[in-house]
Amino acid sequence: MTHNRPPALLALEDGTTWPGFGFGTIGETTGEVVFNTSMTGYQEVITDPSYHGQIVVMTASHIGNVGCNPEDDESARAWVAGFVVRELSPVVSNYRARQSLDEYLRERGVVAITGVATRPLVKHIRTHGAMRAAMSSENTDAERLIELARRSRPMSGADLAREVTCAEPYHWSEGVDVQWYPGMSDGPTEIKASGPLVVAYDFGIKRNILRLLTSRGCRVRVVPATTPASDVLAMKPDGIFLSNGPGDPAACDYAIAATRELLGKAPMFGICLGHQIIGLALGGQTYKLKFGHRGGNQPVGAPHELGEERAIEISSHNHGFAVQAESLPPHVEITHVNLNDGCVEGLRVKALRVFSVQYHPEASPGPHDAGYLFDEFIAAMRTS
Repeated sequence: MTHNRPPALLALEDGTTWPGFGFGTIGETTGEVVFNTSMTGYQEVITDPSYHGQIVVMTASHIGNVGCNPEDDESARAWVAGFVVRELSPVVSNYRARQSLDEYLRERGVVAITGVATRPLVKHIRTHGAMRAAMSSENTDAERLIELARRSRPMSGADLAREVTCAEPYHWSEGVDVQWYPGMSDGPTEIKASGPLVVAYDFGIKRNILRLLTSRGCRVRVVPATTPASDVLAMKPDGIFLSNGPGDPAACDYAIAATRELLGKAPMFGICLGHQIIGLALGGQTYKLKFGHRGGNQPVGAPHELGEERAIEISSHNHGFAVQAESLPPHVEITHVNLNDGCVEGLRVKALRVFSVQYHPEASPGPHDAGYLFDEFIAAMRTS
């Protein structure tokens, strides 16, 4: 129901406006407007630090029907700059729900709009590309919001990993809760691991990445994004993990330099922004995609020349930048490509014991096709 909600407006920098009704926090915000094609997992999207600075449009027509609960948060706070839906479900119907999406966003200060014509909006973004936007449920003056969007920070050149990373190093000991993550063996949530020590760079790390490492017996030490390579090596890690995160990877010069210094010192695994940083550290370049890949239904596979082994995985994505294939040195192997547009989705250099993927094998939200990558990381550490 929208009749008792305040009018709201989303305005894009190209001058187009998209009316709706406010929910969550009543206020205004700016960010890069992008879309996510997942049918489920809106709570994980909202709390994924990789969405910092972005107004997310969900393509599914009804959002909020399963409510929200503490277990599905991927970080300690909401990170989206704003949230746009076609229709906010008036009913919450799930045994795990503790509150409605409206209440959840209001508690976390997220400005949101319902009643938006998301189908033409998404087609507009797909045609013209992701762009800066402003939205308000307080003051819907269109010209003011368009100008506000045009003055907002662009994503290209933005070093956002510094803004989402942890302030101090910490240990992680929480494992996967088998009640909501299928396929894992029974066990306590708190795990006293005695296996390989993984030092994980936090560029915006998701909790389920840490849970999956711990549930496989790893001791996990999380460090801030700006941690020098010498500090990591002093911890004598069995493996080094580079996490997901927001912003332009080329702006993370400190992370690229540290990664370059750490290559070959221990097995290394990177996801999303971590993958891009590895690509840059290996001598490649990155570029901004027109509208990015965001959703839990993205197909990836091995390049044609690698044959048909594990040819197709349906995977979870959230990235607006990619590694440029042509820029990579000859010794860097491309292991995965996006089956929609051919962009690089995986890298490997066997001699340096490093591999990475652009997509999200932690499956939060799903699917679970790529969980084997964590097993490969564990095997690499135990072998070395």
